[in-house]
Formats: sequence, C-alpha cells, structure tokens
Amino acid sequence: MTTQTVTAHIPKDLVSKVDAMAAQLDRPRGWAVKQALMDWVALEEARQQMLQEAFEDVEAGRLIPHAEASLWLQSLGTDNPLPRPEPG
Repeated sequence: MTTQTVTAHIPKDLVSKVDAMAAQLDRPRGWAVKQALMDWVALEEARQQMLQEAFEDVEAGRLIPHAEASLWLQSLGTDNPLPRPEPG
C-alpha cells in the first residue's frame, strides 16, 4: 500500500490525549491517527449506506406511521408492550 503524508491543525489538548493513548498502547502517534481516520471513514461509509437504504425504503413505501411507532415506543417497559409495528 502506498502512503501519503497529510497535515492537519489539531488542538493541542487533543494531541496530548492522542499521545497519551498511543503511549499506553506502545504505538506511535501516526498509528493512532491512522486508526482514528480508518474508523471514522468506516463509520461514515456505513452511515451513507444506511441512509441510502432508508431512502430506498421510503421510495418503496416501506414506512411505519408515526402514530403507530409512537404508541409502540410508549408501550415498551410497561406490563403490556405492543408488538413491534411492521412497515405497511
């Protein structure tokens, strides 16, 4: 894998925290920053995928009316929870 150096202005207190955590793991700062970026990119990719799936559900009409969802949520934790509503 080829690499490229990236420069960013990071608040000093955040750098101190990254350095401390990296030291606890016996890793260099660069490794910790790379891990953080990889995790953030993976999280954002998953978020984008979920949004795309949600848009597809809306377009296909796979929705649960707000009133049904609200009643179900209010029933959770009670003696008689309602069954989970299904998209109609």
